[in-house]
Amino acid sequence: MKNSIGMRCVCGLAACMAMAFLAISCAKEEPKLIPTGVLFGNPTRTMPCISPDAKKLSYVAPYNGVLNIWVKTIGRTDDRAITRDADRGISKYFWAYDNKHILYFQDLAGTDNWRLYGIDVDTGEICVFSPFVSLKVGVVAYSKRFPREFIIQMNKENRGFTDAYRLDVETGALVMAAKNPGNVVRWIPDNDLVVRGALVSEPQGGSDLIVRKGENSPWVKVCSWNSEDRMSSGALRFTRDGAGIYCFDARGFNTGRLVEINIVDGSVTAIAEDPESEIVSAFFQVDTYEMQAVAFEREHIEWAILDNSLRSDFDAVAKLDRGDFRFMSTDASDSTWVLGFNKDDGPVSYFLYDRRTKQGTFLFDEQPDLRNYRLARMEPVSFKARDGLEIHGYITYPAGGKRQNLPLVLLVRPDPWTRDYWGFNPEVQWLASRGYACLQVNFRGCRGYGKDFSNAGNKEWGGKMQDDLEDGVQWAVSEGIANPKRMAIFGSSFGGYAALVGLTSTPDLFRCGVDISGPSDLLGWLAARTAGYAEYKSFFYELVGNPETDADMLRSRSPLFAVDRIRAPLLVVQGGHDPFTPNADAERIVAALKKSGVPCEFIYLPDEGRGISKPQNRMKFWESAEGFLSEYLGNGRR
Repeated sequence: MKNSIGMRCVCGLAACMAMAFLAISCAKEEPKLIPTGVLFGNPTRTMPCISPDAKKLSYVAPYNGVLNIWVKTIGRTDDRAITRDADRGISKYFWAYDNKHILYFQDLAGTDNWRLYGIDVDTGEICVFSPFVSLKVGVVAYSKRFPREFIIQMNKENRGFTDAYRLDVETGALVMAAKNPGNVVRWIPDNDLVVRGALVSEPQGGSDLIVRKGENSPWVKVCSWNSEDRMSSGALRFTRDGAGIYCFDARGFNTGRLVEINIVDGSVTAIAEDPESEIVSAFFQVDTYEMQAVAFEREHIEWAILDNSLRSDFDAVAKLDRGDFRFMSTDASDSTWVLGFNKDDGPVSYFLYDRRTKQGTFLFDEQPDLRNYRLARMEPVSFKARDGLEIHGYITYPAGGKRQNLPLVLLVRPDPWTRDYWGFNPEVQWLASRGYACLQVNFRGCRGYGKDFSNAGNKEWGGKMQDDLEDGVQWAVSEGIANPKRMAIFGSSFGGYAALVGLTSTPDLFRCGVDISGPSDLLGWLAARTAGYAEYKSFFYELVGNPETDADMLRSRSPLFAVDRIRAPLLVVQGGHDPFTPNADAERIVAALKKSGVPCEFIYLPDEGRGISKPQNRMKFWESAEGFLSEYLGNGRR
């Protein structure tokens, strides 16, 4: 110790010079501000898929600034755009097993009305498979054994629910395969693409699994899940022999076990389970239809291998890149996989993996420019809610910066029944890059932690769900992370609702709030949702509230009727075509705040619906949000 002190005295000047140099170096090494365009502009390339014959690779990339489908020959540089959308872009597509057609969806002007298109990859000829108005359409199943056929669902006959149809992609012919009596929420074709199973919603909030021998046979109930089990239960697909259905089953368990249910006697065979985490993905063999692996979402995605023949493949895949990987597509022989790797501090990367050689080939990064910047790390956290419930989430600190007394943004996800997960999130990185700590809370009600946790959120919009969010903020304050005078609540859809509730129920907690397409009148929101999704009515009533029996509660938790309590500045974003949040509600909130003298900014986007889709609108919003947060939270980088 004496030598150490003596050394400090002798080298005092040198130490001071070194410390000064270090301070200068650290100042120079402060992470560069990540431009808004890098985070929220169109990806360079994304969503790669391999053709069934493994000869072509498709992906989505900008064409004249709008996301379109591109195709190239594997091993060559003959990339070409095969679609020419000039409006909202394409975000979801499928290869047909005929190796000739690609099917894709488009939302009409953000109204939540979708159309299904097919394009001939070689000729570029486009066919509208659902040329109808006010349509909700989705792909249910397709098979290599029937390369021209798809089973799709759409609400052509009745706006409130979807029937099942057989689609011939070569001719465009549509034939009804199953008529919805009004309560089917999911159709389940067998491996011959015969619609023999269905999941139906019950008035009490539960659901039934029903089957039939053929498309002209009567339906028979196999099993039921009550309202407590429903969020963690459901059907996947038929087994190879058609005698069973793979399901998630929470009867008698807190989480949804992966099981096989015999459709004759209802007997259950367990396949995989975890007492604390739900299964979020399942990997099937393309020929045998057997379950080979499942993914549990804990703090990270963790795969459980059910078929040992895959173990060497998973070991090889894990060496390709770091992060959580997911399957994007496979070829028809299951010998080539397309994989995506998600990491918290870098762009999503994609690889082509050859199962025969156990070798992977890098394809591309989704946003390669991110590699020029230092991104922040996302850290799992947990805390106790005020009623003792264990709550999990993530916190992200500014990269290379301090971790105490920070301005904090509570970022609330759009969907209350899903959960936040570890990995790259542009909103999180944008906040961290600008010097804000970002807190994400997996509040009660979300799926992923078992049915007890999800059911704890029933009819708790604006209630205990909101308490969990506020308890998360208080945890960050108690830990010394957050400056209690510099906190904001920020979100879209449900997150926008939570922002409005936060500013009305606890007006002194947050310095400001950002609401993107957040419903402010729960009674009106429920009416709009159930009109277009009638088969989910009991589901919404169980989770949010029944307008007939819970009207007073729903009104009391509707921030539209408590606008006079808002004292913190608010940024409101509203899409002109939003089908569930009326423009008039947003305008009413803005007018009330302006009348009371509370600072309020209003961004009206006439060409958007729910959320913000178009790149130019995203840039407009994030540039406004940056100025808004800087004005009311202060510049987080200082």
